Amino acid sequence: MKEQIKELTLLLAYLTSWDEKYRLIKQEFKKSWKGYDYGIINKLDEEEYIYQENKHKYFILTKKGIEEAEKLMQKYKIEKTIKAENWIRLLLYIIPQNIHL
Repeated sequence: MKEQIKELTLLLAYLTSWDEKYRLIKQEFKKSWKGYDYGIINKLDEEEYIYQENKHKYFILTKKGIEEAEKLMQKYKIEKTIKAENWIRLLLYIIPQNIHL
């Protein structure tokens, strides 16, 4: 069950992320807020799916994290065109069907 919670946290972070461009280094980053369980966030950081600095309220999804999140979208049959207001309903639908307590 912990693995599925970690997957769904990464997936939700990806779905709620935003792109931020940095002109000086000509690079774009995908960021998400740290509004998730810190134990899971730290585990995602250890596994290099995200990069976080303690002083920030957001983390950056790494290339590895973005690729994994896109695989998870396929696994859970989620389309990229999902509107923001449907994310919670979607996860409430996915969780009971895929997590067996």
